[in-house]
This record gives sequence, C-alpha cells and structure tokens, in this order.
Amino acid sequence: MTKKIFMIFAAAALLLGGLTFAGPARAADTIVQIDTSMGKILLRLDERRAPITVANFLQYAKSGFYDGTIFHRVIKGFMIQGGGYTPELKQKDAHAPIKNEATMETRNAQYTIAMARTADPNSATSQFFINTKNNRFLDPDRAQDGVGYAVFGRVIQGKEVVNKIEAVETTNRHPFYKDVPVTPVVIKSVTVLSSQQ
Repeated sequence: MTKKIFMIFAAAALLLGGLTFAGPARAADTIVQIDTSMGKILLRLDERRAPITVANFLQYAKSGFYDGTIFHRVIKGFMIQGGGYTPELKQKDAHAPIKNEATMETRNAQYTIAMARTADPNSATSQFFINTKNNRFLDPDRAQDGVGYAVFGRVIQGKEVVNKIEAVETTNRHPFYKDVPVTPVVIKSVTVLSSQQ
C-alpha cells in the first residue's frame, strides 16, 4: 500500500512539474495582415513597448482607413512608406497626432514597422514605414533630434513582398512628391487576424 501511494504521489509530482515548466499561458499576439497589390505582409505588433502607437494603428486598420491607400514613398536601401495617400496622391484626413513612443528597446532594424512623422516628434498620425535595412540613425541615441522614430512591430511573413516593393521604379511628382512608385503599390486592406484587444 505504501509503495502504491508513493507511486501515485510521484506521478502527481511529475505531472505538476510538467505543468510548472509549461508556465502561464501567453496572451495572444496582435497579428495584422497588409494585403497589397504586390502580395501580403504579415506583422506582429508590439503592444507592450508601444501601446499608444499600436492602438492608433489598429484604429485606422479596423475602420478601413488604409484600404485603397498606397506606398507613396519608396527609397531603396532605406524604407517603404504608406498609409496616408490615395493613388491620385490625395492625402486622407487623419485623426489627431499621437505621442512618440520611440525607445532603445525597439530599434529601427530591418523589417520593423515604425511611424512616419514630420520634424515634430509627436506628429505621427496614420502614415507608417517598413525599414528595409538597419536604420540605426532613426533610433533615439543617434537621431538628429534626440527622439527618433517609434517602432511598433515587425514583419513575420512577406519579407519578399517588402523587397519587391522596395525594388519598384520610382519618380518625382512635381512639385511636392519624391520617390513615388511609377506604378502605384496599393494597400488593398489591413486586417487584424488576432488581437489582445
């Protein structure tokens, strides 16, 4: 009897040990799909480090704001930028700007997504860009303004699509627009596939 009880306790301890090693369930990541005219890009958003920025991006995505916009600025060896203009280069009306959440924890590494802005660090609205190389000069410790650009996620699938977009032929549209793809790269939709929110 004693031996049998010991074996039961041993089995229970092994099971509990396995459960302990498994740890607590991890909250679902926020995964977003950008469906473009050149293919699909899958993003994992970093809500822990950039909660304001992620909430802002998701608000635009869920409302359909990005549908039919374009990647209007493409610079080889730098980044691809979109989320604010129609194919006719008409700028869409965006919401109020958000606080800049750039930190050294979220660097502008290749295939990360960050918010575009003006010279005012806290001016980002709907436009974003995907870094196509490691752009350390956009991080807080190296940025000219000492603030930098807020990274809020990274590409987890579709890097080849990012590369294709980066390689498109571009032109200047007088007098204001530079590095515009000759053939529009359209964002068909931005869909939230899974979210904590």
